[in-house]
Amino acid sequence: MENTQNKGSKPQQKFPLPPKKAKNTGWKKWVKFVWTALILLIVGIAGIFFAVSQGFLGDMPDVKELENPDIYVASEIYSSDGQMLGKFEKEKTQPITYKELPPFLIYALQAKEDERFKEHSGIDLQSVARAVAFGGKRGGGSTITQQLAKLLFTGAASQNSVQRSFQKLKEWVVAVSLEKRYTKEEIITLYFNKFDFVNNANGIEMASRIYFNKKASQLTLPEAAMFVAMLEAPVANNPMRNPERAKRRRDVVLDQMLKTGYLDQSTYEKAVATPIDVDFHPVKSIDEGYSAYYKYYLRKEIESYIKDYEKNTGKTLNLFKDGLKIYTTLDSKMQTYAEEAIKEHLTDLQSRFDAEQRGRKQRPFYLINDSQISSIMLSAMKRTGRYKQLKNAGVPEDSIMLDFKKPIKTSRFTWAGEEEVEMSPWDSIRYHKQIAQAGLMSMVPATGEIKAWVGGINWEHFQYDHIKQGKRQVGSTFKPFVYATAIMKLGMTPCSTVSNATYVKGSWKVQGSGGNLTLRDALAHSKNPVAVRLIEMTGVKSVIQTARDLGVTEEIPNEYAVALGSSDITIYEMLGAYSTFANYGNYIKPEMIWRIEDANGRVIKEVKPVSREVMNELYAYTMIDLMKGVTEFGTASGELARRGVPKGIEIAGKTGTTQNNSDGWFMGITPNLATGVWVGWEDRATHFRGTGEGQGAKMALPIWAIYMKKVWADKELGISPEDKFVKPSNWTGNCGDLNGLGGYGDDGGLQTIDEIKNPKQEEPINPVKKPSARKEDNVNENINTGDDIDFNK
Repeated sequence: MENTQNKGSKPQQKFPLPPKKAKNTGWKKWVKFVWTALILLIVGIAGIFFAVSQGFLGDMPDVKELENPDIYVASEIYSSDGQMLGKFEKEKTQPITYKELPPFLIYALQAKEDERFKEHSGIDLQSVARAVAFGGKRGGGSTITQQLAKLLFTGAASQNSVQRSFQKLKEWVVAVSLEKRYTKEEIITLYFNKFDFVNNANGIEMASRIYFNKKASQLTLPEAAMFVAMLEAPVANNPMRNPERAKRRRDVVLDQMLKTGYLDQSTYEKAVATPIDVDFHPVKSIDEGYSAYYKYYLRKEIESYIKDYEKNTGKTLNLFKDGLKIYTTLDSKMQTYAEEAIKEHLTDLQSRFDAEQRGRKQRPFYLINDSQISSIMLSAMKRTGRYKQLKNAGVPEDSIMLDFKKPIKTSRFTWAGEEEVEMSPWDSIRYHKQIAQAGLMSMVPATGEIKAWVGGINWEHFQYDHIKQGKRQVGSTFKPFVYATAIMKLGMTPCSTVSNATYVKGSWKVQGSGGNLTLRDALAHSKNPVAVRLIEMTGVKSVIQTARDLGVTEEIPNEYAVALGSSDITIYEMLGAYSTFANYGNYIKPEMIWRIEDANGRVIKEVKPVSREVMNELYAYTMIDLMKGVTEFGTASGELARRGVPKGIEIAGKTGTTQNNSDGWFMGITPNLATGVWVGWEDRATHFRGTGEGQGAKMALPIWAIYMKKVWADKELGISPEDKFVKPSNWTGNCGDLNGLGGYGDDGGLQTIDEIKNPKQEEPINPVKKPSARKEDNVNENINTGDDIDFNK
């Protein structure tokens, strides 16, 4: 049988296929993940930088400031008589050019702070990586450009780690912007011109003049290296405060210059062998002398008006850059007369106080122990800029104390002028605590225009305004508020009589001399028992309400002691209240600003006087008439005569003296000018031993008299000693003029005799409660007594 299979063909066989290999895709997933993460990281970083640059994560400077960081126009202050009183401007500085910088100053900066300054564009990634890797132990990552960015715009970094990270991002963004707009030479120049070397040494030129009494171009290599060492810590490395540390850090800069090839070995050895020889020549800041006090007040007022303007218009204004014109009510002559009056009297007062203190171990304090003195001193130390700078620099507390006890060259205040001495900062604090302080404010009662404002004796040494910032116990100057309340609420008159016998309530005793006195005589001679009995009859709350109506906003305790002036009130509020009596019973808020204009003359703010009716004009004039008794035959009459103020001049006034003679007051009103004066010391434990020297008539009144004599003598001011208070048309001088008027603004009429003798009190009153001492005193002080009596006995 024939085989039908094709010849040559192989039989078909089936073999099983080999298993498919699984695809190895794991590495591709990782590559994809890494690339995705990298892209997200880049996008995230770019997003963060964009958010920072656009100000989404905090304020950033605008482009104009980056392009012109030094261009600004100071705002000017003008008096009512057309004189320019001063300016609001940036810190005192003397910018210099790159060519005026000595080469080794530039080399020292680059060697110590930024070796690759010429190579990077604002951020040195190599330095950043090193700082991150070693935790900053081998140098920080900030470039010179970043440090300039911090100085110009973003300020000091926060201690919070998150905020510090955003701070660094801001510095990077600004640094890159600076690198785009400025050359390397311009960046270095801006940095040296902007850095604050402390002691008012703003910029390298001022620093050279202050520390070495020479121009920056004349600096030697060791001096230049010292300034570069101060860049990392201007307080800790300051040659005035820490000469040993300053030299060590200076030598580190020199060593870095050697390592980076800027110095050869012989030059380096000669430089490190050179001691630091400081020739300190301090300069005053812009806010020096008396003007800084009213500028302090003006700045606060103006900034509030600017905020309102920006809110209403959407436009921004800068007091220090935009060339505003501030027109004030101050009179340049009256301001000068006030300053001269304070200097003339306090020069004499200080010499008498110093004579009393001579040889005293506890000078200048009285009636407190060594522990309390130490507490006062420590509190004062911690308020100083020196302490705060050392604390911020991380210096331990015990090292700070050693620093304060170490003698240094410094300047101290005297009435003969600045005195250069060598003494420790601790002793300097104690010395300046014995210097008498004063405040004077003068205003027109009818308009509220402030004509003179002397908030202290020297801003350089005493940066505390005693007009509106400082609150002191007012003593017997508070009594007119009590008398006014009695006249309005009780229907009393200057002829009404009140007992002057010793007042006793519980353990509280106010010594009196017996008999009955008319209100006229009692106020003229500042009798304490009468004032206490009057407030008992009117009720404390009624007196407080009168004070509130007269513009007093400070805390007034609900206790009888307020009748003798236990409350702390500012000169500003006291004078505004007293002016109401001279303004026919109408309170008008004291104002210093008349108008504010921008650089183009557009009005930003025009201040309108704020006024309100407080009392009938007969009541107001009655208070003027009562206070005339103080100056005609009362507590102020003798000193006014001794100061050459002629009798016959119409003056309504009130003296005030607080417990232990800590504060002396005089409020004096003439028909067209009201003036308040306070004299005291920084601490209430500092005062004259006796009331003979420490009373308001001796401490404060002389300043008022000297000032007013100068004002009266200047005929151009139009304030004459012959001016008379304008009497109400229905005033006859008879006590019966007040009969039937009732109480202005009260609930309708006079109290009954029974109500007067047994006044209702809505809440219990503690007549011997003592108000707490001021925070700055750090000592519990006694409250005051008015003019005569220690009512704590």
